[in-house]
Formats: sequence, structure tokens, C-alpha cells
Amino acid sequence: MKDFQDHFSALATDYAAFRPGYPPELFAFLADLSAQRAVAWDCATGTGQAALGLAGHFAQVIATDASAAQIAHAVPHPRISYRVASAEASGLADASVDLVTVAQAAHWFDLPAFYAEVRRVLRPGGVLALWGYERLIVPDEIAVPFRQFYEQTLAGFWPPERRLVETGYRDLPFPLAPLMAPEIALRAEWNLPQLLGYFGTWSAVKRCREATGRDPLLPLAAALESDWGSPAATKPLKWPTFWKLGRI
Repeated sequence: MKDFQDHFSALATDYAAFRPGYPPELFAFLADLSAQRAVAWDCATGTGQAALGLAGHFAQVIATDASAAQIAHAVPHPRISYRVASAEASGLADASVDLVTVAQAAHWFDLPAFYAEVRRVLRPGGVLALWGYERLIVPDEIAVPFRQFYEQTLAGFWPPERRLVETGYRDLPFPLAPLMAPEIALRAEWNLPQLLGYFGTWSAVKRCREATGRDPLLPLAAALESDWGSPAATKPLKWPTFWKLGRI
């Protein structure tokens, strides 16, 4: 089994505060795909962003993450049961789940072991939904410093699994006949401190800090401030999604 690569426990507080939220239509789409809405398993839940959306449609959501720090910062909900467990060994009963979801995390898994676990826990007709979101689309006035930060400052600091996200999971193995997903995007109106907080949750930023002893966000903040205007002003941001979706 692939060792758990913990890029995010040290960032759990910021992860809970600064990651973008998912739109309601994403969870409505997943609920419509499910023949039953008794139990959903949100695997690699982080601090529970996707689990909270699922809780509006399913009687019970079991939300697991291999990071105890992430689970400790998850948002409580009466229909969500948070547990520390790996993607490959959930602890769930056989044929007990109607939907399995993985948001922006499948590229970290031991995929053969995870898919075996999915086949074990999903009920017949159950759905597996993996999704992620593409590189952030920012307004034109800050596009150049953002692109330089992403492609030059952080070059060499992204974990190798990041390439699967860059290609929209095109090269991610998937054992089920694919289902179609609608075009869904995450959107936010953030001020400059919120945007910088989001960048601070990136694994490459963490690795850059550790390797160089410098914070790459400081020169980025200076570059963005000149084009942003008042730091308290908000700007529209967009993250298009990509999917691997199938039914048992």
C-alpha cells in the first residue's frame, strides 16, 4: 500500500479557512445520480467541505481522512460522522454505501487498493465520483504575477502527483465506464488577504518555505498589491472542475 503523504496536516487551520467552497448544484447532481440516498462516503474529506454539501442530500455522510489534524478542524454536522481512516482501508461494512466521493485528492491514493475498497463498500448501482478543480482563473489585471508565481517561483516544489491535476485527471486510471458530468465551476469573491491565504494552503508553498527558508508569498503579495487596489476590495475568481465518474 502506498504510504500516506501528509502534505496538509500542518496547514489544517488555513485549509479550513481558505479553500474555496463547492457550489450547491454539484451536490444536487450527485444526489440525482444516486438510486438511494441513505449513506455517502466522502473519502479524504479534509476539513469536511464536500461532506457538508452531501449532508443536504443524504441521510448519513461518513467522512474520512488519513490526517487526524484535518478531521480535528472539520465542521460538525448532525448527519456527518467524521473518522480518521485511509482511502484504502475505510473500515466501512461491505455493500453499505450509495455514493463515494473524492474531492481534489484521488491523485494521492494507492489507486488499485482504493478501487478495491470502493467495490467492496458500494452497493450495486452505487456511484463513484472523483473530481478536482483546475488552476485558478484570476482577473486579467493580476494574471501576469499569478502566472509567474505558479510557473516560475513554485517550479520544482510541486509534488509529482500534481501533474495528474494539471491534466484534469486525463491520465488517472479509472476502472468504471465513465458517466458524463455537467460543466461546474467553483466561484468566489475574495479580497487580497483571502487569496493569499488560499495560496498558503498549497503544498508547493509549504515545500518552498521548508527548502529555502523564505516565504514565497511575500514578494507575490507586493506584486499583487500594485494592481489590486485596496486590499479589502474583492475580485471574482473561478476554478473549473474535472471529473472521473462511474457506476458499479
